[in-house]
Amino acid sequence: MTTAELLKKVRQVEIKTRGMVNQVFSGEYHSVFKGRGMEFSEVREYTYGDDIRKIDWNVTARANKPFIKIFEEERELTVMLVVDVSRSGQFGTAESTKMEIATEICAVLAFSAIRNNDKVGLIMFSGEVEKFIAPNKGKSHILRIVRELLSYQPKGTGTNISGALKYLNNVIKKRSISFVLSDFIDTDYDNALRIVSKRHDVIAVTMNDPRERELPKVGLIKMKDAETGQERWIDTSDSNIRQSFTHYWRKHDEQMKKAFLSTKVDRITIETHKPYLRPLVDFFKMRESRV
Repeated sequence: MTTAELLKKVRQVEIKTRGMVNQVFSGEYHSVFKGRGMEFSEVREYTYGDDIRKIDWNVTARANKPFIKIFEEERELTVMLVVDVSRSGQFGTAESTKMEIATEICAVLAFSAIRNNDKVGLIMFSGEVEKFIAPNKGKSHILRIVRELLSYQPKGTGTNISGALKYLNNVIKKRSISFVLSDFIDTDYDNALRIVSKRHDVIAVTMNDPRERELPKVGLIKMKDAETGQERWIDTSDSNIRQSFTHYWRKHDEQMKKAFLSTKVDRITIETHKPYLRPLVDFFKMRESRV
């Protein structure tokens, strides 16, 4: 991808996702993700009906008339986008790959965050953590994140979710809202997920493609593992092979559900052949109902 093509793609993602933020997520992000608490803002003169517990006795003594303290929500939050850039993300049998959709979702979340004056950071990982962008504010910062997601070529192989979560916990000391975008084709990340979710509000965004769950009956085909490069011929006309393939993915999904349930991590399920807007809206509504 040339520089001009990349800039054009970044602009397309910006226009599409900012439109979604303006039309759909206005106000919902703010109501779902609260600030860290209340902070002192100013004092004003007491009026009838004010809570006497808020009286500032020092100011009252100096002024010889009652004044109360005014508090505002300490709004600023940190949103971390923890994105799986392993080669399995390049898979997609619909209009877009898992990685392309993950990039747009990151843009939606990031633009929602900066509208509320929150910071956004990025961790990209495969079998290792490949890139870290420290949390910051502003449109130019968000466009940098989108640009990195669109153009980055992973160096490592495999997927190490546990390693990415440990890195998140080490590098981000204060509580954050952390979206982990991955197909979660990995094992043994339950304990790391449990540890990191004690400090951070972790949301798993699982990226799925229908052809990963069910093989079409199209005869003999060559299949390639995107992460290892290994190739093999598969006879899809064999019902036992198709059933084994489906069974494997059902087991994989059950393992994910068990991990998220045991660690109390919310999940947003994204399908490459369906619009991702509805799952995001449903998630925000669900979280809002719990506030």
